[in-house]
Amino acid sequence: MDCMKGFLKNGLKPNFMKLLRIRYHMGIYESTRMSFGIKNAPAHFQRMMYTIFQENILEGWMVVYIDDIIIYSGTYEDNMQYIHRVLIKCTPMNLQISLKRCNFDQQELLALGHKVSGLSLAIDQNRLAAVLQMPVTKKIKEIESFLGFASY
Repeated sequence: MDCMKGFLKNGLKPNFMKLLRIRYHMGIYESTRMSFGIKNAPAHFQRMMYTIFQENILEGWMVVYIDDIIIYSGTYEDNMQYIHRVLIKCTPMNLQISLKRCNFDQQELLALGHKVSGLSLAIDQNRLAAVLQMPVTKKIKEIESFLGFASY
C-alpha cells in the first residue's frame, strides 16, 4: 500500500516554517507543510508512520518503509482483516492510500530492489542486469555514481 502525498500531510511548526522560507521576486514563500528535499523529512515521516502503526508492526504482520506499507499473512481472510485495521488507523491521521499504486493478494513483490516472497528474498534480476551492464570506469565521479546505484 502506498500513502498518497504523505509528506504534505505533515504540518510544520511556526519556528520551522521560518527556517524554510524561500525569497523570490514576488516576495517570500513560507510552506506550512513538510515538503520533499528537507534533509530530515524522510526520518520524521518514518518515525510518524512507525508511531501510528507500532502495534501492527510489533504483532508481526506489517512493515513500513517511509510511505510504503507491506502487509503479509498466511491466509486471504487474515490479509483482509489486516488491511481493514490499517485503513481504520489511516482515517483519523488523514493518510490517504493511492489505490493505483497498491497491489493486493500477491504471493511475491518487489521492494527496495529485492524480490520478496514467503519463502525467499532475492535481488531483482532487472536491477542486477542494470548494474552488470554499467561500463567500467576509473573516473571518481562515475565510480561514486556507480557505488550509489549499486548500494541502493
